Amino acid sequence: MKTEDCLDLLDTLLLTAAKKAPENTPLYQNAEAVLVMARAYESDGRVFFKSGDPVNALASAWYGSGWIHFGIAYGLLETSLTAGCPFFAPCKTLPPSFAEKLEEKTRRYQRLLDTARTSVECAGEPATAGCIFSQKVLFIAALYAAQGARYLGYGRFEDALACFSYGHGWLDAGVTSGLFLITNHRDLFTV
Repeated sequence: MKTEDCLDLLDTLLLTAAKKAPENTPLYQNAEAVLVMARAYESDGRVFFKSGDPVNALASAWYGSGWIHFGIAYGLLETSLTAGCPFFAPCKTLPPSFAEKLEEKTRRYQRLLDTARTSVECAGEPATAGCIFSQKVLFIAALYAAQGARYLGYGRFEDALACFSYGHGWLDAGVTSGLFLITNHRDLFTV
């Protein structure tokens, strides 16, 4: 998938997403935070793309997608769209002139996601709905970390960066929504 198509998909999800919780509730505030962050990453992605920085545009697009998909899965948001996954096609290969920057950022984001995953713990009691969902978020982050590592092994840096960004978006949204306690490396999260 082209980065601009991912940004368009994210924009469509943002335009159709509605907050499910009543106003003046913590869940409404969480929904608002998810929308604000996803929109910020969508906007940043477009700025990067227009300024000729496709590497950061790619990372922003998939990071924002992780945020919005977290919000939908957690029940904070709803949308009338039946599709919305940017992973239905491989990422577009970036021009060779970006290879060094792409490889550096991809490897760095792999380390950041791996560190972030070990820097949180469930904030709720075991067997509670919040703890069960936090385990799902950790599973999704681990799944995309593993898929990104597989792509690295194949030299598919664009797809690897998309996976690492998407997985970290899910985890960061979970932290912001109060599902996790940060035990280390607080700087890896937007709270």
